[in-house]
Amino acid sequence: MLKSIRIMEKVANRSHLRHLVLWLVMIIELLLFLSACSADITSRKILQDGDSNPREVRLQTNDPNKVVIDNGLVEVTIENPSGYLTGIKYKGVDNVLESRHDNDNKGYWDIVWDKDVVDKMVTKHVKVITQTDDLVELSFTKEWNFTTDDRKTVPLNIDKRFIVRRGVPGVYMYGILERKEDFPDANMYQIRIAFKLKRDKFRFMAISDTIQRIMPSAEDRDNTRSQILAFKEAVLLTNPSNPQLRGEVDDKYQYSSENKDNKLHGWISDDEAVGFWIITPSNEFRTGGPHKQDLTSHVGPTALSMFVSTHYTGTEIDIAYKTGEPWKKVFGPVLIYLNSASGDDDYRKTLWNDAKRQLSEEIEIWPYNFTRSEDFPHAEQRGEVNGQLLVRDRYMDKELMQAQSAFVGLAAPGYAGSWQTEGKGYQFWTQTDENGRFNIKNVRSGEYNLYAWVHGFIGNYKLDLNITIQPGNKINLGTLIFDPPRNGPTLWEIGIPDRTAAEFFVPEPHPKLMNSISIDDADKFRQYGLWDRYSDIYRHGDLVYTVDVSNYSRDWFFAHVPRNIGNSTTRPTTWQIKYNLEDLNGTGNYTLQLALAAATYAEIQVRFNKPDAIRPYFTTSRIGSDNAVARHGIHGLYRLYSINVPGDRLQKGDNTIFLTQTRDHGSFNAVMYDYIRLEGPTV
Repeated sequence: MLKSIRIMEKVANRSHLRHLVLWLVMIIELLLFLSACSADITSRKILQDGDSNPREVRLQTNDPNKVVIDNGLVEVTIENPSGYLTGIKYKGVDNVLESRHDNDNKGYWDIVWDKDVVDKMVTKHVKVITQTDDLVELSFTKEWNFTTDDRKTVPLNIDKRFIVRRGVPGVYMYGILERKEDFPDANMYQIRIAFKLKRDKFRFMAISDTIQRIMPSAEDRDNTRSQILAFKEAVLLTNPSNPQLRGEVDDKYQYSSENKDNKLHGWISDDEAVGFWIITPSNEFRTGGPHKQDLTSHVGPTALSMFVSTHYTGTEIDIAYKTGEPWKKVFGPVLIYLNSASGDDDYRKTLWNDAKRQLSEEIEIWPYNFTRSEDFPHAEQRGEVNGQLLVRDRYMDKELMQAQSAFVGLAAPGYAGSWQTEGKGYQFWTQTDENGRFNIKNVRSGEYNLYAWVHGFIGNYKLDLNITIQPGNKINLGTLIFDPPRNGPTLWEIGIPDRTAAEFFVPEPHPKLMNSISIDDADKFRQYGLWDRYSDIYRHGDLVYTVDVSNYSRDWFFAHVPRNIGNSTTRPTTWQIKYNLEDLNGTGNYTLQLALAAATYAEIQVRFNKPDAIRPYFTTSRIGSDNAVARHGIHGLYRLYSINVPGDRLQKGDNTIFLTQTRDHGSFNAVMYDYIRLEGPTV
């Protein structure tokens, strides 16, 4: 009996222990859950503070000079009938825009067109499109008239839209621009929306998770507080209002971003812990494809929503509009989003994380279903395209290879790679999965070509088939095969085929010309003056690269620039690639694959073993105007040259290729190489 009781006690104790363990596990899980909820609540304070029953949207039109939309979170004021955004009232800030500016210099659209004239797209009429408790949409319009407007304003019909929704602390903006068939010729170099924020409030700028900082003021760039460097956009801060910024360089191009990454940026007012953000949930209306770089935010404080520009492309991007070519395009919508946080030590992080959360929500509901323009199709009026992309290169693999993380997109019909200079239509891009599969969703109706490029392979892919998208259709293209340019086996290679010069040697900047926002190695190329570091490092002679000895990440300078010899004088430079051919096929044909990541008024001449030959074996002629070196880019437009080299041009044993950048009108006549490969004869 006693033994039985002891056994029962042991069982009871074990059962009790199991219950204790179970309770402990439950308590730990509960604490972790509460912690996660707390973190989420912190990042979402603005949406939760008094927002459980958001107020209806109200429209005020009693003042003939302005209209006001108020949803209880933001109060948006627009000048009537110009369409200038003159005020955004939020929390404790009566106007986040700079009230000391004129109305045409607060929140406005503008276009840079013929002869670099700036047109601020003043409208003449306002119309209420939608007015409900949940939403107000306004339209500000102007129709171009040849008699009154020719050579005075850009030949466009303009429709600027503003939307304020219930429960959303911000304003959506989009524009519908149209050219009739009989409108005169015009070049439109830049189309954007600009916002000038309160100078004494917004000092902290955030572009990405790693690019965030306190910024100089606009006054700090005056000639009494700074020194202009090689061009007006770049200044050295000599006596800034914030002493911590003394000795730093400021240049708006240091904060540029690729279209695919340029989804969120903005400013924070430290006084009120208030954030002002531009959220761009789609790139369909931007030009030049996913890798085109453009401005974001910069000193002012200024925040930009860039739609069209020649930045990092030059006028190779299509900006010419001709009589007889009707055109219409919707730019946007983008969301101007405001948020706030308590003044704790982490409020900047809280505001940034909340803005990222809002971006995710906007992407999730794109394309918006609340717009009321017939020119902006909703999801059910769009189509999608899917398929799989494989790569065939028998010199790399006898089997077909999956095009992993390839960029695949739909753009206006053209030639392979034309998407990077296409400037008038819509583009829709995605990346493939690990098996090369892709799904391009929410494509507007129209006719497109399908384009792609694959990391690790040179060249451009284009499907030789026009794709017509109609509302609601889903097109399965099946399996597509990309045959990258290739004539023979690889004898040697320099770099990685990724359309940038990022893998090459990017030097440390001059210690007195630093910008602390770019101290991360991945952003080192953003530093000012790197072009002059070539002449410092290679002071005794130009770059010499020896295959199988040199390391391209250490021994290949990121940009082929002229030599600075002082007194504002530059000289051409010749780089050498030394290699050995143990087995030479004198009757075969070799191929030099020369891929460029950028070019600015440059010319590369190629010579084989004869540096003094009067005529080069090959020349690119003068190419490029992307200005990527001066604008702190790591790439501009991609170019590929497949150069056929007869075997009798080479020699058994030691060989040298001479690459001469001949143009020397300034420090920025340069190219960036993406990748160089010598291929042997076909086997």
